[in-house]
Amino acid sequence: MPMRYLPHTEMDIRQMLETIGVKNIDELFSGIPDSCRLQSPLNLPSALSESEAVAVLKTLAERNAKVSEWDSFLGGGAYNHFIPAVVDHLVSRSEFYTAYTPYQPEISQGTLQAIFEFQTMICQLTGMDVANASMYDGASACAEAVLLALRTGRKRNKVLLSEALHPQYRETVATYCRYLNVELIEVGSADGVTDRQQLKGLLDEQVAAVVVGYPNYFGQIEDLQKLADAAHAAGAKLITAVSEPLALGLFKAPGDLGADVVAGEGQAFGIPLSFGGPGIGFFAVKQNDMRALPGRLVGETVDQDGKRGFVLTLATREQHIRREKATSNICSNQGMCTLMVGIFLALHGKQGLRKLAELNYSKAAYAKKQISALDGFAIAFSGEVFNEFVVVCPEPVAELQKRLEEQGILSGIALAKDYPQLENGLLICVTEQNSREQIDRLVSALAGGER
Repeated sequence: MPMRYLPHTEMDIRQMLETIGVKNIDELFSGIPDSCRLQSPLNLPSALSESEAVAVLKTLAERNAKVSEWDSFLGGGAYNHFIPAVVDHLVSRSEFYTAYTPYQPEISQGTLQAIFEFQTMICQLTGMDVANASMYDGASACAEAVLLALRTGRKRNKVLLSEALHPQYRETVATYCRYLNVELIEVGSADGVTDRQQLKGLLDEQVAAVVVGYPNYFGQIEDLQKLADAAHAAGAKLITAVSEPLALGLFKAPGDLGADVVAGEGQAFGIPLSFGGPGIGFFAVKQNDMRALPGRLVGETVDQDGKRGFVLTLATREQHIRREKATSNICSNQGMCTLMVGIFLALHGKQGLRKLAELNYSKAAYAKKQISALDGFAIAFSGEVFNEFVVVCPEPVAELQKRLEEQGILSGIALAKDYPQLENGLLICVTEQNSREQIDRLVSALAGGER
């Protein structure tokens, strides 16, 4: 028999109706006009028992392509990295079941310390002075970075977005700025990176910020120092959006190259791919922009006995201060994800993270070399890449993807929708999870062979 999950008995319902002076359920809803009421039962299948429901859900789940059963070369902002078992083990402890924003923060020392350690490691990775812990994901963090630049930009109202910036990040920025007096201008790309000549022509006294990816959507490493110099010469900020943070374990930190704001996505650090979420945005700035940060900032102090402690140092959310003084209302339930990232980074350490990044870099380089040797295939751009790169294919990408899916291979992301000039472009991502055998199967399948 199906099990009902309604907590109220008939007696409970009767007592509640009597308490409010209503005879029955129909009278309770009498204020809703008949024209607004459903005149027939919902067209739903009959109820299932728990075991039957589990069986149905399992059947539906098995229709999904799992990275554990397929050869996956998908990237584009969500990356398949190995997550040590200790991450799940520690975050599953009962101490961490409640991971919401501490509203009486000083009694939540464990949560505050986890956030503080996360902020510290983000600063170390990005080369910035201060990091917060409140962002939903990389896209919204990027948009919040744009808002920060506009708030501190002395009434400037233009923002230059690199064409090579993640398309979804650009869309999110556009959504945030839709009803603001902001002009968003796209800067084209040349050989897969931001076109510096075009950028210089667009920079003027009304530009508040220049936004680029690092690595960008094509996996290319932008020359941040030159971009920062150009932006600063015009009085604008340079915002770098990092969708693959593992690259920061290998390449120079954005803060050391002149970036004013570093925003990005931390999913690669211990958070499963799931079905596209949750993500965890990060946001870091230099000291002079600390008070313009959205969200919250946890600091370290000592208590009355001189012992180390943690406090909610800065909270610029409208729940904490007057709305007109708030920088943003963003302040997500990020505690659990923050903890996962912190554990992942602490487990690897500085050297371990670098080794992991080097492994990603070398595997992608091997795949890139093998694919470039295939007849009809070409690497789209010549610059330095991290763990993903663009391939120009000799056949329509949709047909190629379908052919490879029949062999159990998820070959990459078609670029034509977001970049019409790359009609046959395929974004391929290789991480440490891809074995040499998997890479060789991909190369063979691209060449027309069978798995």
